[in-house]
Amino acid sequence: MESCAAVEKEVEKVINKFSAINDHSQRIISDVISLIEKLRSSITEGNPDSKVTAGQVDVLNEALTKTKDKLHRLTTEHRDLHGTVSKVGKAIDRNFVADFTATSRTDVFQSERNVMLLNKIMAQHFYRQGMDDVADALIKESGLPAEDIVPEPYAELHRIWEAIHSGNLAPALDWATRYSAELDARNSTLEFKLHRLAFMQILKGGVQAQTEAIAYARTNFAKFVRRFEKEIQILMGTLIYLQIGIQNSPYQYLTAREMWIETADVFLKDACQLLGINKDSPLSVIVNAGCTALPALLNLKHVMISRQVTGIWNGRDELPIEIDLEPENRFHSIFACPILRQQSSEDNPPMKLLCGHVISRDALNKLSNGPIMNNTFRLKCPYCPMEQCPSDAKLIYF
Repeated sequence: MESCAAVEKEVEKVINKFSAINDHSQRIISDVISLIEKLRSSITEGNPDSKVTAGQVDVLNEALTKTKDKLHRLTTEHRDLHGTVSKVGKAIDRNFVADFTATSRTDVFQSERNVMLLNKIMAQHFYRQGMDDVADALIKESGLPAEDIVPEPYAELHRIWEAIHSGNLAPALDWATRYSAELDARNSTLEFKLHRLAFMQILKGGVQAQTEAIAYARTNFAKFVRRFEKEIQILMGTLIYLQIGIQNSPYQYLTAREMWIETADVFLKDACQLLGINKDSPLSVIVNAGCTALPALLNLKHVMISRQVTGIWNGRDELPIEIDLEPENRFHSIFACPILRQQSSEDNPPMKLLCGHVISRDALNKLSNGPIMNNTFRLKCPYCPMEQCPSDAKLIYF
């Protein structure tokens, strides 16, 4: 973000300078036109067959001098603008790295299997976004077996989400009615928020829509009285302001665009949780994780090159840094050793002691002060007074 802000600052300088030059150039052109008009009037006042008078020569010389001066100033300002524009490119080069190949492995997509997996995850992403024609074209051109692409219910959810944003509540209300019992069991606010938007849509019709709005409220708000009594009272209060318009009342916030955006997000979140799917596609998660990790990877690579450190990054099939993802985008459990405070790995897996406490294998080795299979040594659990043999510890999987 700091890099973007630095470039944005230079761009703003260009825009401000361009606006100033544009205004100044308009004034200069107007002044030049005025001088030419003055010269033209002075010439046309005299006899066409007579010679040019000394006064006309003075006017002509004045017009030429002023025009040259103004054009010279305009050219100078235009040249200065080029310098300001070039600073934008320098700021981009200074704050962004153009060559990202230093942080990637070129051998990843040499395998046909990996290429097929990439095409598959892209096709699934397009289906999730409702871009069926793009996904179909990708499957056809890449030769993916159609049966490998399992349709997800997210495609329907995305279309409903887009419908809410466009002001069409019918698909979302139908979906919420279908899953009404499940939503109530999860204590979801989605169904009420959808009906609230529908109620406010009816009120846009003014006083003529009052009867319809009251009938809609009686039909759909009865089941929400216990949970949303105060909110329903507020909705009923909007009826008082129908004559002057809701937009001129204290309840105008109920018609704000933010209410629709919030309800659309609540729909997507609750629907994905109810159906047991992630609201973000795997491709989106990967791209976001890569964007998060890229600055740190570039810094790490720069340090490794400057200090001539080799063989660390490519030594294992893993990233050399930890990427902090959102909780809903974590697809496996993570164990961190409470003793060494480091994340477990294949070489350092979690080990369960007889007392039930879990530590890492490295911590177990350090506590035992010897090989794990040494049956003559007994260690004391760091969390309870139980003593046990290190060989009794069991490898567990998360």
